[in-house]
Amino acid sequence: MKIVQAIESRTPAHRDRAVDGLRALALLAVPTGHWLLGGFALTEDGAIRNASPLSTFGGLAPVSWVLQMLGIFFLVGGFASALSYARHTGPARDWLKGRLARLGRPVLGVTAVWAALLALLHYGFGVPEGTLRTASTLVVQPLWFVGVYTVITALTPYCVRAARRLGVWAAAPLLATVAVVDALRYGPYGEALPGWLSVVNILPGWMFAYQLGVSWAAGRVTRRHARGLLLGGAALFAALLLVFGYPASMVGVPGEARTNSHPPSLLVLALAAAQSGAAILLRERLGRLLRRPALWAPVVVINLSAMTILCWHQTAMLAAAIPASYGGELAGLVGAPDTAGWILARLAWMPVFAALLVLIGRYARRFEAPWANTGPALRATAGALAAGFAVFALA
Repeated sequence: MKIVQAIESRTPAHRDRAVDGLRALALLAVPTGHWLLGGFALTEDGAIRNASPLSTFGGLAPVSWVLQMLGIFFLVGGFASALSYARHTGPARDWLKGRLARLGRPVLGVTAVWAALLALLHYGFGVPEGTLRTASTLVVQPLWFVGVYTVITALTPYCVRAARRLGVWAAAPLLATVAVVDALRYGPYGEALPGWLSVVNILPGWMFAYQLGVSWAAGRVTRRHARGLLLGGAALFAALLLVFGYPASMVGVPGEARTNSHPPSLLVLALAAAQSGAAILLRERLGRLLRRPALWAPVVVINLSAMTILCWHQTAMLAAAIPASYGGELAGLVGAPDTAGWILARLAWMPVFAALLVLIGRYARRFEAPWANTGPALRATAGALAAGFAVFALA
């Protein structure tokens, strides 16, 4: 109770609690989605490999609609970045340098630590290389988001200018770009087009909600606009699913030829539009709700640990799965996720993953703080380790 009251007393009166609450909600959706929809199967040599319950239970796809909240994350990211940029009085490059350092330190930390862990686990404990490949893939999986977010953050000054000129419509060209690319790659001549065409969607696809957030911060998104985003996004989402045959899952499913999120398809933007509209409409109500200290305190804690959650939540799941793999299959943790029993068992494992993440976070959060006491040699070593891990993970 003292901690709750301390957090409440230190919160400035002008703090936008609703935006922080939306960010916390989107943050928690990332580990929840990965933990629920990411399973492990055992190979003949005792290694673990990725396996998804969506391969068997296609009816679970709507769960991914709820847990795919990156649209909300980019929305509030654009909102917060625009306000931060407006408050900054020095050169834009100084503002950008500070923002990028906050994103880069945790990524460098987790990849450097895992580079050392790979050697320790393989040579010290005999962990199969297949398991290490799987682990590396999972650790890298959420880091693509940080890379894309970094590039978009660097474009904030241009987003601000676009918002001033065009308001909410500044996001329309981004939506149109993704629509055109989708029409080309999924159209009758899609097979004849180069495979890299889909990569064009990465930047406009994820920048769409960010630009909406910047326009929102500029006061150029009204409640009427928000209702249009909600209803228009929902209608487009339904049409893409029912008429144009888009995959129902918002995450990749092993064996499926098409995926919505890597790179983002028009379905992702439709969902982001609907989510953004709902978030803007609920802002005042959510802000009033978070005036309660007991609800506000967890939001603050989650936001202070944002990058730690993003970078280390897969490690928490692996910390349970890798040791368990030595004992063979274990319901809900190691073993093909193809039964209803697996789903129930995985739900039971969720608190264990959360506890492991809290434990890891106690030590990993130091990577979010400025590295004031680290010398050039230590930084160079961390950089070399991170580079080595990236090469192994992406090979």
